[in-house]
Amino acid sequence: MKKGPTKGSGGKHRNKLRGHGPTPKAEDRVYHKAYRAKKAAERRQMADPRLAAKRRVAKFTSDSDDLVIGRNAVVEALRVGVPAKELYLAARIEHDDRTREIVQLATRQGLHLLEADRLEMDRIARSSNHQGVVLKVQPYQYSSLQELVDRADRKARAMEAAGPEAQIKARPLFIALDGVTDPQNLGAVIRSAAAFGANGVILPERRSASVTAAAWKVSAGAAAHLPVARVVNLTKAIESLKERGYYVVGLDGGGDALVGETNFETDPLVVVLGSEGKGLSRLVRESCDSIAGIPISSMVESLNASVAAGISLYAVARARREAAEAAAKK
Repeated sequence: MKKGPTKGSGGKHRNKLRGHGPTPKAEDRVYHKAYRAKKAAERRQMADPRLAAKRRVAKFTSDSDDLVIGRNAVVEALRVGVPAKELYLAARIEHDDRTREIVQLATRQGLHLLEADRLEMDRIARSSNHQGVVLKVQPYQYSSLQELVDRADRKARAMEAAGPEAQIKARPLFIALDGVTDPQNLGAVIRSAAAFGANGVILPERRSASVTAAAWKVSAGAAAHLPVARVVNLTKAIESLKERGYYVVGLDGGGDALVGETNFETDPLVVVLGSEGKGLSRLVRESCDSIAGIPISSMVESLNASVAAGISLYAVARARREAAEAAAKK
């Protein structure tokens, strides 16, 4: 008999024709010797003490951590109350007076004390010159410009009922830094601003120092009490303050007046300082209501930014004190 045509599947077994993707690598097949070799290499790597130290450090630290390294630096930071997270001490460290004081201050402030071996300490400090002590500092909590202004306005309104003398002294006063990149200069400016009753410090986000552990130490703890705001654009921030009734005085060697004699001292005021080398930027300078200078000897080209800040803030405080005394006599 003649055999007829074979009956097809009609697509019933179409899924059987689908591929299973590319062939896995030999090291990914559990039955292959390359897989066993890869697992053995991973076990050896996990047992390496250097890599183990690196993993433990990476768990607790990051590149953005602000660290204070060395016995003298750490004890000074703890004395002024730099807000910190953890204190790392080298295992079997030889204690002296400084390390004993460091442990006492850290315990009193409720810090976590962690012991690490030499390899871990080198990884944490990113250096071998840590003297067995590393302090991890908390990131500084900046305020917004709106918060600074609202706080200053509330303080000024609260003093209105106390008479004209207190009202003049309570007028808002801010200091803004344009291009100051040294954190120690920033810390000294914060200290001067707190000493002369300023309401806060304004910093641009770019090309400016930040409130790091170095700035905090130089401020002698004033950074804990004086708010600091960071703004995206300093020129726009100044313009927004002028819209709210503030006057802006920039400090520059070629000023048209002397500090303390601009006639804006008794008004809500922003004092702007430029960098020691370049001074005020063009846009910031154009937004100022007055440019004031500090009379100095011709033998010196310019003053340090923190020194200029202290002199200008003293001049403003003196002008306000004299105006308050004159108002009290009326």
